[in-house]
Amino acid sequence: MSKVKFELEIPVHASPALLYQYFATPSGLEEWFADRVNSRGKIITFLWDDSEEEATVITKKTDERVKYKWTESEGDDSYFEFKIQVDPLTNDVALIITDFADDEDDAEEAKMLWKNQIDELRHLIGA
Repeated sequence: MSKVKFELEIPVHASPALLYQYFATPSGLEEWFADRVNSRGKIITFLWDDSEEEATVITKKTDERVKYKWTESEGDDSYFEFKIQVDPLTNDVALIITDFADDEDDAEEAKMLWKNQIDELRHLIGA
């Protein structure tokens, strides 16, 4: 069964360097994404309450993007990515999140979850 890819573009009033730290480091991810985050090379373990998920860092480009692949989804092309985009004319910063869901209903639910998580991040950094 193929997954549904979706993207969210969210304006964020913060520098790319600051934002990047919240997506690329265990301490940054612990601030807003997961209760605990452990890193062993390219393997990242995310912990929430009684749940634990493992992901591999696929791509990492300083101040631009981080792409992760959940270990449980090794058999498909899905991933989740945080991409920081700067408008060349206005210097406005946007965060583009790419993720996958099992179907359209799950995609809508996942978008709401991402928006809530990003609201928490924006509050955290005062953006």
